[in-house]
Parts: sequence; C-alpha cells; structure tokens
Amino acid sequence: MSEPFAAVEVISAKRDKQELSDAHIDWIIDAYTRGVVADEQMSALLMAILLNGMNSREISRWTDAMINSGERMSWSILTRPTVDKHSTGGVGDKITLPLAPLVAACGGAVPQLSGRGLGHTGGTLDKLESIPGWRASLSNDEMLKVLQDVGAVICAAGAGLAPADKKLYALRDVTATVQAIPLIASSIMSKKIAEGTSALVLDVKTGSGAFMSDPDDARELARTMVELGKRAGVTTRALVTAMDVPLGLTAGNALEVRESVEVLAGGGPADIVELTLILAREMLDAAKIKPLMDPADALKNGAAMDHWRRMISAQGGDPDGKLPVAKERQEFLAPTSGVVTRMDAMSVGLGAWRLGAGRAVQGEKLQLGAGIEIHAKPGEHIQAGTPLYTLHTDESARFERALDVLQTSFTIGSESDPIHRLPLILDRIEG
Repeated sequence: MSEPFAAVEVISAKRDKQELSDAHIDWIIDAYTRGVVADEQMSALLMAILLNGMNSREISRWTDAMINSGERMSWSILTRPTVDKHSTGGVGDKITLPLAPLVAACGGAVPQLSGRGLGHTGGTLDKLESIPGWRASLSNDEMLKVLQDVGAVICAAGAGLAPADKKLYALRDVTATVQAIPLIASSIMSKKIAEGTSALVLDVKTGSGAFMSDPDDARELARTMVELGKRAGVTTRALVTAMDVPLGLTAGNALEVRESVEVLAGGGPADIVELTLILAREMLDAAKIKPLMDPADALKNGAAMDHWRRMISAQGGDPDGKLPVAKERQEFLAPTSGVVTRMDAMSVGLGAWRLGAGRAVQGEKLQLGAGIEIHAKPGEHIQAGTPLYTLHTDESARFERALDVLQTSFTIGSESDPIHRLPLILDRIEG
C-alpha cells in the first residue's frame, strides 16, 4: 500500500524546528513499528527532537501513538483501585520491592510492570530474579490472578504493551538520544498509561547517580509526565527525590533484596523506610483508597511482609530461599578518621557495575551476588582502618577496576565541615 508521507518530510520538518502534525506523528510511529521507516531515518528524527524539542501537544500525541501501537490492559474486574509507582532509577533504589506489598497490605492493587537494568542502575526484575524460582514473565491472566489473590504483582511488561517504545528505546540507547525529555516522558508514560492503572505516582530522581542529574531538568521531566498522565485521565503526581548519595546501604541485586526484606521486617535503613512510607501514602491518596491501616503499622505488624511472601510465592519464588552470595569479597578501609561529608552515587553505582552487578549491553548475564555494601553514609563518623565499603564479586580480577572509581567516591572531613547531600524530597508536582 502507498504511504501517506515520506519519512524525509517528517525528519526535515523537525530539523527545521517546525511542529509535527498529529498525522505526521501517528504515521511515523506506526510506520516505524511496521518496519516501513528504517532505523537510520528514525535515528535522524530522534536527534532532531533531542536538539529542537517538542511542545506539549506533540509530546501527548507521540505518547498516544506509542500506546496505540499495542494493547491496553484493563483491571476493571478488580474490587480494589489500582495504583502504580514508577522510578526513573538510581543507585540502591530498591523501593519497589517493599513498596508494592506494603500498598497491597493497606488496600491497594499494584500492577507493577518493571524493567531490567542497563549501565549503573539496577533493574527491579534483575533484583527479584536473585530469589530462587521467581518468574518475571507472566501472561495477562496470570498477572490478574496474582493481583486478585495478593493485591500486588511485579513482572515484565508483555511484548504487546507499547511495542513502538521497545524499538525506540533500543535505538535511543545507541544513538545518544536517551536524554531528550520528550522521549523519556513519552517512553515511561506510554507504558504506564497502556498498563491501565487508575493512579500513578512518579519518583523522579536527581543528583549524580540519576538519569537527570540537574534538579531543574528533573522538575521539567516530572511536570511533563504529570501533564501526560492528566491528559490521559490517569491521576498522576510526581516527587523529585535525591539520588546524589546511594539509597540505603547496598547496591547490587541479591544485596538489595536482602535489604528490602529487612525493611519489610520492620527494620532497614532510615532513608529507604522514609521514602517507602512517603510513596505508599502518596499512592493510597492518589487512588483515593481509605487505608486498611497506616503504612508504618503495616511494616511493623508483619502485614507488608505477609503480602511480600505471598507475592513471591505466587510468581514461583521461594521467599525463604537462599539468595546468591558472591564468591569473593574485599573490604575498602577508611584512610582517615572523621565524618563522611560526601558520597557520590554515580561512583558507587559504577563500582557495583564493574563488580558484575550491572550490564554493559542488553541481555548480558549478571552476577546476582555482586555489588557493594556501604558502612557509613554522609553525616556519620568513621574510624581510620575500618570498612567504608565491602565489595562482592565472583571474579577477583574485577576488584581493581571497582576500586579505581571508589577511591574518589567519598570525602572524610571534620565535625565542622558541611555535609554535602540533597534533601530526600526536593519537590512535589501534582496535576
């Protein structure tokens, strides 16, 4: 069949800083998904979008076109309101793991479609796959059953959900066009809107370990996504949160699962607990759920842990199974005594990645036991010769490369020196 446009028309329009029409956008996304528009042509358009931007109408239409490239899910059969959370990711960000069962324990239904990690940020599915037997891939019927039985499911998005995004995401990764806010916002929101949740809370990270290191860029991304959600009829709000320092005390897949279980058992690091509770309350409020109990009580009384165990079991996992442990470990000792005044999230993330906790290319096999434990965070005192980090890997040859980046990842000063870290919550944006 003859095509209504040529790809060159659409590329040259955006190259020349013109607005793309609705018809242009609908056609180019559909034609690229069908294979009519070649990768090199879409690459040129993505670079033109990165350089020249899109207005809110264009971004909204681009998002709709990506949603329309696949199926839309429906949870109308459920008796509970659905609510989801999406994080733009960072170092030690394991919040989804305790959060989904916590919100389920309080009365929500959480259909959490998650992804795998690439680069220094770990993916939720990779973390959960360190649990023996746990399955990431579920059919739509299986997802619905777990949601009905447990109230929360964390799994991979099916191939039928926004297939245009899958192709575009892979292309952006190899063409240096990942950082374009219109493309980030439409990628995230096309999947979340197609997922069919009635309410959505976005956790947009900022700081050195985040996708958006500049807080102003993070705010712009948050506002763009909240607006897209609102236009699609999804109650959406966003928190801009700190990712200058790693979250919690671990970075690495099995290490982060262990820490998440500590939170569900009523313990765990203060920053993980605080952010988990803030996001749980936002999710319950956004979905207009009258909580069965306060989220803090659900962590203390075992209700969240009960939902975690049921959720893991429902997806074939053994909640009591032994998590992978790396074959080798090495301590990184504090060179001087004093107060930790700075800890760079990106450096810690790169260290964990070099130990085998992250991927260099999609599909690469991870070392699920690899990663870093942190023994002192900014504001805490440390003695010279005591461990600041413990490094875990299956291959001792990796220690040297990880240590290279960790040497400059921190500063130890005196009691009177300023502590360099962002507040946990920088901003809150509501539609």
